[in-house]
Amino acid sequence: MAEVGVSLGATRAEQMPRGELLEDAMQRFGHLPPEAILKEDLLRTGMAFDDSALTDNEDGEVKPKSYFIFSFDHRELPELGTAALRRPPEEIVLTGGPFGLRRTVVSVRVNPASPYRVAAGEDGLLRLHVDGRAIADVGLPPMPEYYRHALGNGKQVMEVAPTIQWGYLIYLTVFRVCQYFGAKEECQYCDINHNWRQHKKAGRPYTGVKPVDEVLEALAIIDEYDTAKLSTAYTLTGGSVTKTVEGLAEADFYGRYAKAIEERFPGRWIGKVVAQALPKADVQRFFDYGIRIYHPNYEVWDKRLFELYCPGKERYVGREEWHRRILDAADVFGARNVIPNFVAGVEMAAPQGFTEVDAAIESTAEGLEYFMSRGITPRFTTWCPEPTTPLGRANPQGAPLEYHLKLLTVYRETMERNKLAAPPGYGLPGAGNAVFSVSSFMDTLPPEPAG
Repeated sequence: MAEVGVSLGATRAEQMPRGELLEDAMQRFGHLPPEAILKEDLLRTGMAFDDSALTDNEDGEVKPKSYFIFSFDHRELPELGTAALRRPPEEIVLTGGPFGLRRTVVSVRVNPASPYRVAAGEDGLLRLHVDGRAIADVGLPPMPEYYRHALGNGKQVMEVAPTIQWGYLIYLTVFRVCQYFGAKEECQYCDINHNWRQHKKAGRPYTGVKPVDEVLEALAIIDEYDTAKLSTAYTLTGGSVTKTVEGLAEADFYGRYAKAIEERFPGRWIGKVVAQALPKADVQRFFDYGIRIYHPNYEVWDKRLFELYCPGKERYVGREEWHRRILDAADVFGARNVIPNFVAGVEMAAPQGFTEVDAAIESTAEGLEYFMSRGITPRFTTWCPEPTTPLGRANPQGAPLEYHLKLLTVYRETMERNKLAAPPGYGLPGAGNAVFSVSSFMDTLPPEPAG
C-alpha cells in the first residue's frame, strides 16, 4: 500500500476542534481531493440545520429528504426538532469557500449535535459552517416538476419513486421492511425496520409493499416531466426476503418490477437491483427480467465481524457461500456489472471491531483485492451510526476520519493496480463531477469525459 500519511492516532486526532481536524487531514492526505475529505467527514458526522435551511416539504421549492430506505440520521425523528416537521433537503451541493471546492453532492444526514451547521448569512445565502466559520457555499436541490404531480390515488411521487444523487437515480424501495428480524437476524448497523416503524408512528405515508401499478404510474410521471432526462437509472431494493412476499421468493418478487418497467419503458433507464447474493439460477432470472447491474452487498469483509454483524445473512447463506455467489453472478451479468456494497466504518465499531485504523484498512483492502482482481468492483456507503441500531448506539461518533481517508486511498490504489474503471450506473467520476452522495469514492476516482 502506498504512503497514506503519518497517523496521529485516531483518538488524539478526533479530539481536535473539527476545523483543525479537517485542515490537518487535507494537509496529510494531499493526494485526495479536498472535496472528498470534507464529504467523508460530513457523512460520518452528519450536519445540523438552522431553521433558515429547512424545506417547506412538498409545498416548497426545494426537494425534501425522502427517507428512501434507511433514516441516515443521527437522531430519531422526535429528537430532530423543527427538522422533523420541516424536512431538510435530500442532498446539498457544496462549492467555493476557503478550500475552493468544486461541485460536491452530499447526502443529508441530520445530527443536531454536529459541528457542521448549514445556515443563512446576513445576505440570505446558505453556507456550511464549522467552528463558527463559513467553509462552503451551499446549494439546495430544486423541487423537480414530477414531485408536484400525484398519482391517481393521491400518493406522492416522492413516496413511491423518490430520486437521489441530484436526480440521477430513481430509488424504488418496493419492500420497506426486512425479513431478517430481531436481534438474532438483523444486521447490527441497519435501521430499515425501525425507519419503517418511526415513519408509520409519525403518520407519514410509507407503503410497505409498493404495488407494481403504482410504481409504473410514478415512473410515467417522472418520464413525462423529466424532460432533460436527468434520471438515468433506477434501483430496485428493499429488505431481504427469506421466505416469500406476496407468494414470491426474492428473485421473482423484485424481478416482477423490473419486467414491468422494461416492458413499459424499454431502455429508458439502467435497471439495477440490490438484493441478497442469490444462487446463479435466481441471478439469471434477474437478468432475464431486464436488470443490468446487480448489487449483492457483502457488507463487511472480516469473517468474524460478518458473523457478528450480519447474523441473519450468516445463518441463511453464510459468508463463504455469499462470496461464491458474487463471483458466480459475474458469469451472468459480466464482472463489471456486479457491484457489491460494503458499509465503510463498521470494521471499527466497538466492542468487537478493530481498534487500530491500519488493521481495519488491511482487512478491508484484502476484500477489495479479492473482488477487484477478479474484475468485480465493490463500492461503499459511509457508515452512519443510526441511534436505534446496536452498533450506532455503541458508537455514536462512527469511525475515525483517518479510517475513511485511508480507505479512499487504498480503494483507488487497488482499482489502479487491477486496471479497473469507475463502475457503471453511478454517473461521472471525479471531483466536481460525481453525484453519488452516500460516499466519496466516485469523487476520488480520476475524471472521465462525458459521453
